[in-house]
Amino acid sequence: MIITMAHGSGGAFTSELIDKIFVKEFDNETVKELEDCAVIPGSKKIAMTTDSFVVKPIEYPGGDIGRLCICGTVNDLLMRGAKAKYITCGFIIEEGANSETLKRIVHSMAETAKEAGVIIVAGDTKVIDGNGGIMINTAGVGFVEEGLDISSRNLTPGDLVILSGNLGDHHATILGSRMNITNSIKSDNAPLTDIVSNLLKEKINIHTMRDVTRGGLATVLTELSRSSRVDIKLEEDKIPVSNAVRDFCGLLGLDPLYMGNEGKCIIVVPKNEAGKALEVIRNSKYGENAVIIGEVKEMAEDKACVYIETEIGGKRILDVLQDEGLPRIC
Repeated sequence: MIITMAHGSGGAFTSELIDKIFVKEFDNETVKELEDCAVIPGSKKIAMTTDSFVVKPIEYPGGDIGRLCICGTVNDLLMRGAKAKYITCGFIIEEGANSETLKRIVHSMAETAKEAGVIIVAGDTKVIDGNGGIMINTAGVGFVEEGLDISSRNLTPGDLVILSGNLGDHHATILGSRMNITNSIKSDNAPLTDIVSNLLKEKINIHTMRDVTRGGLATVLTELSRSSRVDIKLEEDKIPVSNAVRDFCGLLGLDPLYMGNEGKCIIVVPKNEAGKALEVIRNSKYGENAVIIGEVKEMAEDKACVYIETEIGGKRILDVLQDEGLPRIC
């Protein structure tokens, strides 16, 4: 079945689309009510986020826009220590989209939501003129335990910085797909629920977490250093990049420090808890390649900065990503 403007009319075709694709996959009592809004159990302290996903291509090695939108939304909640609970999704479907593609994407969303431990409770569809594309907007809600304060403002000199795994996989996958480059690289898009829940369960004193998405590691750490007014020193030889991604970067002149990821995060903890935190992360799903990559330092000059001590003894100052980078990566 090809999606037409009639599927966005609000009539019989819209009902068919909702019943046969969305309700079938997002199978829970709240969605089945088909109300204008979801009424769900709450909490004293909640986390909320919203995001939009326009990645091209919409299906790629290791994932698709459906998996991506759940991972991105869940991970944003997790980075503040929230237990992700509910997600809404709005589909913008261009006329000409194939319903079989839509079914695969919705199924992928449902499976990823189960893996992440969240429920998709509400949604919307709009069909617009176009060339068969699909875009998704999400909103996510999570619950935060009283007294928990994980924030970009909490970096403290002496803290150690842990990276949960290899850099650059998602960026290389999307760019490789667009350029028809054949390789073994697959997107890292993944919900980081297990890593965060295990750290909280073990009562690790997490000062800061941030998922390493657009702009890459250099941008994320620079933003954090400025927020907390501290310096961050990285060790070049400790930053994990797979051989396949390193070769890909060499071919195209890319820097893994500025490449986007969709299943990696940095966790900043006090030095005396870093060893235990690293062990917990490595024993969690998607954290097997975690490594300590740097240390938080006192701000040495008027402006906080991130820098690398290179293997040959030099010093490289990092900054946020300049210019556009790779558009439509998520």
